[in-house]
Formats: sequence, C-alpha cells, structure tokens
Amino acid sequence: MVRARSDDPLATYKAKRDFAKTPEPGAKRARKKGDSFVIQKHAARRTHFDFRLEHDGVLKSWAVTRGPSLDPAQKRLAVRTEDHPLEYGGFEGVIPKGEYGGGPVMIWDEGTWEPIGDPDEGLAKGDLKFRLHGKRLNGDYVLVRMKKDRTGGKRENWLLIKKRDDYAGDGEEPTEQYDTSVKTGRTMDEIETGADSAVWSSNKAQKKTPAPKRRTAKASSRAKRRPPFVEPQLATLETRAPAGDDWLHELKYDGYRIEACKAGDEVTLFSRSGLDWTVRFPAIAKAVLTLPCESALIDGEAAYVLPSGVTDFKSLQEHIDKPDPAIRYFAFDLLSLDGKDLRKEPLSERKEKLRKLMAANGVSDFLIYSDHVLGDGPAFFDKACSTQLEGIMSKRADAPYRSGRGKSWLKVKCTRSQEFVIGGFAESDVRGKPFSALLLGVYDGEALIFAGKVGTGFNARDLKALAARFKPLIRKTSPFESVPGPERKGAVWLRPELVCAVNFTEWTRDGRLRHPSFQGLREDKPARAVIREGNDTQEAAMPAKTKSASAKTKTAKTSDVSFGAITLSSPDKVLYPDIGFTKLDLARYYESVASVMLPYVAKRPISLVRCPEGVDGERFFQRHAMKGMSKAIKEVAIPGGETKKPYLYIENEDGLFALTQIGTLEVHDWGVSLKKIDKPDRLVFDLDPDEDLDFAVLRAAAEEVRDFLAELGFKSFLKATGGKGLHLVAPLTPKAAWDEVKAFAKAVADALVTARPDRYTANPLKRTRVGKIFVDYLRNQRGGSSICNFSTRAKAGAPVATPLRWDELKRLDSGAPYDVETLPARLKRLKTDPWEDFFTTRQSITAKAKKALGLD
Repeated sequence: MVRARSDDPLATYKAKRDFAKTPEPGAKRARKKGDSFVIQKHAARRTHFDFRLEHDGVLKSWAVTRGPSLDPAQKRLAVRTEDHPLEYGGFEGVIPKGEYGGGPVMIWDEGTWEPIGDPDEGLAKGDLKFRLHGKRLNGDYVLVRMKKDRTGGKRENWLLIKKRDDYAGDGEEPTEQYDTSVKTGRTMDEIETGADSAVWSSNKAQKKTPAPKRRTAKASSRAKRRPPFVEPQLATLETRAPAGDDWLHELKYDGYRIEACKAGDEVTLFSRSGLDWTVRFPAIAKAVLTLPCESALIDGEAAYVLPSGVTDFKSLQEHIDKPDPAIRYFAFDLLSLDGKDLRKEPLSERKEKLRKLMAANGVSDFLIYSDHVLGDGPAFFDKACSTQLEGIMSKRADAPYRSGRGKSWLKVKCTRSQEFVIGGFAESDVRGKPFSALLLGVYDGEALIFAGKVGTGFNARDLKALAARFKPLIRKTSPFESVPGPERKGAVWLRPELVCAVNFTEWTRDGRLRHPSFQGLREDKPARAVIREGNDTQEAAMPAKTKSASAKTKTAKTSDVSFGAITLSSPDKVLYPDIGFTKLDLARYYESVASVMLPYVAKRPISLVRCPEGVDGERFFQRHAMKGMSKAIKEVAIPGGETKKPYLYIENEDGLFALTQIGTLEVHDWGVSLKKIDKPDRLVFDLDPDEDLDFAVLRAAAEEVRDFLAELGFKSFLKATGGKGLHLVAPLTPKAAWDEVKAFAKAVADALVTARPDRYTANPLKRTRVGKIFVDYLRNQRGGSSICNFSTRAKAGAPVATPLRWDELKRLDSGAPYDVETLPARLKRLKTDPWEDFFTTRQSITAKAKKALGLD
C-alpha cells in the first residue's frame, strides 16, 4: 500500500517531495468540500491515467494502467496511490526525467462526480460506486478493491469498471479516441515540447523554456502530416443572442457536424464523434482536395440546401452517401494549416485565414465559407428568424478553440410565436380530459381562417381552466370560413372570443401550423385584432431534379392523391376519428419518418393489422397477399412452415404508401431479414404488464431485464410499443436457427420468472398475469412478429412505436409517449439516433450464455 499510515492524508505526498526545491503544489488540505474529478494522462516510466476524486479536501487517487473504458466487460486495474492536494488537479505540463514521476502530464478529462451511497463506507469496504459528469466520461462507475488486498498490504489493487447505462458502449475505448487535453487541446508530444508547458522539478524551482529548434527536413515535412481528429467545440443553448462587438454571429445550419482533414492528396471527413464518414460525403471529400494547402483541419457542417437557401436535415438524410449537388460543406473554423496548430489563436484570426484559403482560385463550389457579422447579435437573430432559418451561432471573436461544451459558443434557435383565436375544440375520449386539441384561426378581413389544431403544451390546470371558459361560448355552427372534413368530425364550436398564444416552428404550404404548442390565454388582445403575422414564405420545395416520394400531385380524379408511384384513393377517409386523422395524414406521416423507419422494416417479412374503415371499424390480421394489392407490396416464399403461401415485404417508401392505401394501421416485422431468411437477427422481449400495474414497476422491470441480458453478454435497446408495454430488442449476428433462438428466449423468460415470481410470468393465460408482467418470448419463433419502429398502432390517438434511449426510461409514464403528431417533432429535435449502434452491434448466443441458463 502506497499511502502513509498517518492522520494527515497528504503525509505520503509530502514525504516524496522537497518543497524547498520544487514548485509543485504544497501539501495543503482544503477545508471547503467539493465534488471535482480529474483524469490526468501521465507518461512516466509507463504511460497510465491518474484517476482522482475530490473527497475530504484532497484528491483520492488511483493509477489506471490502461485508462478508463466505456465497456462494462472491461475491468481496468487501478492501483491506489497517495492522496494529492486539490491544486494538483489543475496541473498540465512536464516533470523532468529523473524526478519522481518524470514525464509529461495531460488533463485528459475533468468535471464533477457524485457518490452512489456513502463514499466513506464505499472506500472502507472497497466498493465505491459513483457517477461522473465529465467532458468525456459520464455515467456510473465502480471502484472495487480486489479481495486479496482487503486485509491490507503494500499495494492496494482496485478495479475500475463501467456500469451498464446509456453512456456505456461495448468495445468503446475513449482513451483511443481522444488524445488531446480537454484544457488546452494539446497532444502529449506538444505538451512535452511546447514552450508554454509548466515544467516541474525536484532539483530546481524554475520553469524551463525549450530552446528554439532548427528547421530540418523533418520539420518542413510537418506541413504534409495528417492533422489528428480534434474533439469539437460545442455550443451552449441560449434564448437570446448576445450584444456587443466582442461577439461574431453566423447562421446555424441544419446538417451534420464534420471535421474535414486534408493531408497531401488524402482527405478524411470525421463525424462529431470522430468516426470516418468520408464515404458518406464523396463530393465534399473530393472538393476538399481543391484547397491550396498541404494540410488543413477544418470544422464545419455538411448540409442539404433547398432552392430557398434554407438547409434541411430530412433532405440530407434522404440524399446522404450520394454526390448530390445540393449537399454543401459550410466551413466555419480552421484548426490547423500546413502543420501549424491554430487553436490558440483568436477565432477572428482563424476565420480570416479560413476565408483567404477558401477564396483562392480553383476551390470547389461544394465548399462554402460561413461568413459572419460582428456585433449587433439581437438584430441578426431577428433577421434570421424572420426568414424562417433555424437560428444563429454566436461566438466570442477573441476566444481560442476549446474542445467540449462552453460559453464562448452559443446557439440561439428561432421559435415563432403569435396569437390565435380559439374557434372550437376536439373532444377527447380519455376519461377526465375535457378536450384533445384546440381549433385555431386568424382573421382575414371579416373571415376567420382555419390555421390548424394545437394539442400540446397544456397542463392539468390549463385543461380545467379552459374547459370552464369554454362552457358559455359553445355554439352549434363553425365560426371558421371553412374547415377540412376530418377536422370537423367530433369538433365542438365556440364563439370566437378567446385568444391564446402559441409557439410553432413554421407555416406549412396549406396554411397550417407545424409543431404548435399552447402557451396560455391572452386576455389583453381582442379576437378581431388577430391576423397572420409576418410576410412568410411558404415551406420550400425540393429541387426539381430530386426524385422523391414527397412530390405529391393531384390525379385526374380530383379526390385522389399520388405519393411517389402510389395513388391514394379516398385521401379524406378518417382513420382515427378521435383526432380527425385521415388516410392522407397517415401517408404524410410515413413520408416524414420513412428515412428512419425503412432500415427496420425494408426487405423483412411483415404482418399487417388492417382497418380499412378506420380504427373503430372492422380489423383483421394479414400475412399473405390478396388480389388488387400494389406491386410495391412484394411476396417472398419462406420454407418450413405449414403453408406454401408467400409472405409479404416492402422495399421502399412506395411500400409504406401502398400499405397506407389498403388501410394498414400496424406493421409488424419478423425477427429476420430476407438475406438469411432462416437465421434470426434479433431477440425481442415484450414486457406486457397487467392493465392495473403501476408503470413504475414496468420501468424497474425493463432495467432489470436489460441488466440480466447484459450479464448474458447482450446489449439491448429500448422501445415504447405505442401500447401499454415495452420491448427490449437485442441484435443478433444471424447464425442460430429459429428453434435455438426460441429456446434461448424461453430460458431467459423462465429465469426471470424463477428469480422474481412476484413480478414476472411467462404464461400467456390471462388468469396468470394478474398483477404481473408477461415476458412474451414467443415473438422469437418462426412466424412470430413484433411492432416495427415508427409504425402506428390501431389505437385511439394514433400512438406510434418509438425507439428510445435508456436515459429516457426514467421520465416515461406510459408505453405510448409519442403519436403521429408528436413523433415527427421528436425526430427533428434529435441530434443522434437513440439506436445509433443497433446495426453495428455484433453479438451471438454463446455457449457461456446457454450454460448460464442451464441449456448446455
């Protein structure tokens, strides 16, 4: 054990240093309690990572030989070292060779930590659980003292282990991804040779400045070296743009953050997390080669530009991986040029170098310099919002480039708001809820023009207060000039006297609000004064050369509408009467989610729940083709079953629209793809609770099943089914046959029942499920299916099956958190896919897992 046996926790630290000869922080114990942590990469005799947690006025310290991991399967040796003073956490520099711990030291990560349980008890027992909130590491960890060291000894060996949570990642090693300081952005080599490194010595209390080096052939070749990936600088969300001339302001682009790296004739495009995305933007990669420099590292955004000049993320997703001329690279920062690191220079100087570089003759038009204005931020923000842009980025003009999130970069998003007249409301079929949405309008002269519905933003108090205000205003006829048929069904009309404030993102082509949210009543404005505000340009169309299913045209039969190659008959047919949702609305919904839904459903056998007359009409389950179906709904023979009839599948958006045309309200997919039709590629555990069971019990069960699957070696993904339950889905490398997969799934369910008979049942009989959760493993047999991601459900309100992040579970209060109206808004807000690594996860049913379940 390294620590000195003393009442002074810094006694060992003092014993190793002569403070008359070294400028290292003195051995002073802090009185003020704090919660900081720091991880310092230290290249001493052997490179390691010093892991330090602030506790009792000192930094409790461990030397982690291979560094921390995000993989829960990795147990990293952590040797307990002496406590350090708090000031040590701010050190980055060089300890001269020959001195104690000689070598460069980097601040690799820093932040705050919180203990899980009593930290003193954890340290004493050798089981310290905690949660990190760092710039690179986040989530739950545990430090476990090895058994042979629990009775004392010369050395305390602990294990640092990542707990299974949303920040965990199988096989992910952050120490391999990040090789720069979170404090200064320098590499270890730059720290060791840099003139601004703090140099500590146990022989002389002085700072040394390395002598300038002569330029050699090697030095001159630095210009051609490939610059390493730099963790990007991130912005903090603010509601107002800063004023003052020390801020510069740029437009905010709706695309993918990309670092473009040029080294000679080679180009690499890095994603925000450091992944190589060069093949995803081939035209941009080719364009970067036209820059007149040997090497460069540029920070920017790849975005799809509509004819209106607005960037559109959905269009980018639809055209990614293709050299589409509408995809451009907006460059807004220059991190290095010809071997020189520019990150310490002020942003204004970096941008000027970038502007000159991109203004040179011969630079591709695919590269666009992101210009800016200096000062006058509020006016620039107002102008951006008035032209329907997403928002602006405000940046300190004098600031260096700092990786991670900070306050020197701000993002200010546009949220539009105006008043609307309440002309009615849609009744709700939910017990105790007086209405589901308000019907809104604006005046155009004497006519009240329908502007759409708002069904979000209400709390219980709002619902009660509004219902009371509505009672004396109810009338028999509509106050609007005209209202679409689907919106009229179930509407209760009101005298147009009440005015409310609504936030929304934009107006659609047909004059409807997109993503509206109720903000409150306006008692200070008369209804007749409410008009449509601003001179809004309509929603921009796609470029003419883009072949997209989103181009809808009227056919000769005026009641029909075309989506891609599919003609939608009776588009005004109401499928969900409670919300007035029509067949046309359903097609539009699938159009909006097609790019994210198709990877989970295309070229996979599917089963359908069809409700041709809507959710309240007759419904039936369908697996096989029927006469008159569109050719976009295809057939595939699957051997081994009781029937020789082929099954159904789709390939693209037209398939989704064809399913809409025949009144499909649910799409269920088998756990197998057409590539390997007899080898399942996913495990599905449907947690189906008794109707009277508290949802908190289901949340706890989902975590319990997730952790159990992790112990068996499976990473699982969470899905809200759109019904009352949750699905846990574990991807499989398609090796095992149906029988083996089903037997394994059943064994998992049985093990859960054995461990918690009070909570689970694997028996599908209703009488056995009272007060319990049915673990439905039968979805893993041949012909079994489960609701597909983003599919609607044949239930009131049109809920949808939604893939979720695990950290969203704690806020979940039902299995149907999103519906056809709120899900598209969620997708627009998301910056990363909650199931981002679903298709890259490789895992199989191993002999070890089967043995653990008694299947060997």
